[in-house]
Order: sequence, then structure tokens, then C-alpha cells
Amino acid sequence: MSDNTRSPTRNKSTAAERPFEILMVEDNTGDVRLTSEAFRKLGLANNMNSVGDGVEAMAFLRHQGKYASVPRPDLILLDLNLPKKDGREVLLEIKNDESLRDIPVIVLTGSKADQDIITSYKFRANCFVSKTGNMGQLIEVIRFVRDSWLKPQDRT
Repeated sequence: MSDNTRSPTRNKSTAAERPFEILMVEDNTGDVRLTSEAFRKLGLANNMNSVGDGVEAMAFLRHQGKYASVPRPDLILLDLNLPKKDGREVLLEIKNDESLRDIPVIVLTGSKADQDIITSYKFRANCFVSKTGNMGQLIEVIRFVRDSWLKPQDRT
């Protein structure tokens, strides 16, 4: 795995419940750590993988190269401003790919620009959230994500 890929975050789960698979597409390692910590504080059983650019994200999702045996994510957290391939392009590719489009994509970005919000929803993002450096606010965002898209009964 690349320097931008983190080891899975493992939290306690019951034997009958598999951890949620989360892919975070983010080039800021501090944001990856903060988000992982928010999931941990909520006690959500998950394996979080991260990649640092849009090209790696698509390789991960298409199981290419070193990502040949990675699990399919239950949820994608996507930054918009990424190196190599912009997050907007990644979102459009995901939602136009029949084999990927049903994976919920939460745009989690530093942008608050109206155009980024409009474009994200036009490209069929499930949700748009502006990043915050405040752990309490991030935990509330992750709680909302958990309650909206990470329900064990909804997984196949």
C-alpha cells in the first residue's frame, strides 16, 4: 500500500456483524487521522482505508494493481480537491460506473463554495459536508453518516 493508505481502523464488533468498509479519499493525513478518531469515538466497527489522490481512488475501487484484493467499500468519504484526479472527476466516474454507483459517496471537503455544492449533487453525491477542525462537530457529522448510510440491516 502507498504512503497515503492507512491501515484499517478496527473497532469491536460482534461475531455476526462484519465491520463497515470505508474508503476515505483524502490527501491530508491530519484529516484522515481526525476522521478515523471520530469513527472510533462513536464505537462504529469499521475498516477504514484511505488513498491520497483520485487516481488511486479509482484503482482501489476497480481492484487494480496493488488493490486487487481490497474489499468493496460500504461508504466513500471523498474530498474534492485532490492531486492527480480531482474529486469531482472521481465522483462522476463512480456514479457513471454501474458496478460502483450504488456505493454512497459523502463529499467531505474544505470547500463551502456554492458551485462545489451544486456540482456535487449534480454528480449524484449522497451528501455534501464542509470539513471542520472541531472534533465535536465532526463526531456529529459521522453520527449522521452512520445513521443515514451505515445500517447493518441494509448491507448485503
